[in-house]
Amino acid sequence: MVSKLFQKFFHSQTSGGITLIFCTIFSLIIANSMFAKSYQSLWNIDMFGHSFAHWINDGLMAIFFFLIGLELKREIFVGELSNVKKAILPIFAALGGMLVPAGIFATINMGTDTINGFGIPMATDIAFAVAIITMLGKRVPLSLKIFLTALAVIDDLGAIVVIALFYPNPELPLDFTQFGIAVAVLAVLGVMNKLKVKSIVPYIIGGIIVWWFMLHSGIHATIAGVLVAFTIPFDKDDSKSLSYKVQEALHIPVAFIILPLFALANTAITIEGGGFSHFSLPLASGIFLGLVIGKPLGITLMTWIAVKMGLCELPTAVNFKRVFGVGMLGGIGFTMSIFVSMLAFKDPAYINEAKLMILVASVTAALLGFFYLKTTLTQRQDYSD
Repeated sequence: MVSKLFQKFFHSQTSGGITLIFCTIFSLIIANSMFAKSYQSLWNIDMFGHSFAHWINDGLMAIFFFLIGLELKREIFVGELSNVKKAILPIFAALGGMLVPAGIFATINMGTDTINGFGIPMATDIAFAVAIITMLGKRVPLSLKIFLTALAVIDDLGAIVVIALFYPNPELPLDFTQFGIAVAVLAVLGVMNKLKVKSIVPYIIGGIIVWWFMLHSGIHATIAGVLVAFTIPFDKDDSKSLSYKVQEALHIPVAFIILPLFALANTAITIEGGGFSHFSLPLASGIFLGLVIGKPLGITLMTWIAVKMGLCELPTAVNFKRVFGVGMLGGIGFTMSIFVSMLAFKDPAYINEAKLMILVASVTAALLGFFYLKTTLTQRQDYSD
């Protein structure tokens, strides 16, 4: 029985993904029109010492990561990650989908000053991927949708770990005092959880404090969102679960306000004449090949290894051809990939190049995945291998 929250989550990701597509197209059109300067200046408006875009990327995106943390926590307690047998398949798939693309990128960029971008093709944009697979309609088995969702959630966790370990705040050295205060407040929130404090107010106050000190510690502030999420009380009975209530409340604002703002602010890319001629550069090639080739290859290979080793079984109606199709959709990096690219580089030229190639690769992966799955899935959901 598929949980009510999963159905709501899946449909919110679908409509949210479609919204992201329209926002991206709109942003690219405006950024390459006569309104380009005004549009760019909008995101650079100073707000309390930082640009509007900075507050979106370091502030609002912490709420997005907070929601990811809540979703991951639920998956661990009652979802696809709630027991080892169920969790092994998407974990192996996600590992393959992170390691192979990173390896491809690192191989191409070895010895260059763009090697730090290895984390860019490791990510999957769950909203976009879910939106594309939903466009295939009823021919998609529910088990395949669940596999994609679990894979993308674990992939997000992997991206978060990579950000925490390899992409500290480039403007600040690690400040152990600030970090220590953030950890201490997290510990207090954890104690509140154990004491079954069910009011959201102290968690909001504590979460803001953790975010503030994490922001100034040298570790990227969005990580605070995930950590605070794990302190929110969870109960298998949704009517009693504060985590469930917060998760439900955040789905709509994250899907229709925060992520669209992120897309608008970070895809305002001016494509100059011959913009696509840079495709031969190691950075562009590493991103494109990592997402379009590395993702399906890594996901399928590691899934095959896990099954052949007897560690897990493919779910009903899922076979390796369909896993490969899901792997193609895993190549839709977008939100997370763009986010990592801004952490990986200081040079605006590299960031712009990375964003452009992320868009090209994500569109390519979406089209390939859509048409591949359309040909391999029948209208009547043929469950045979």
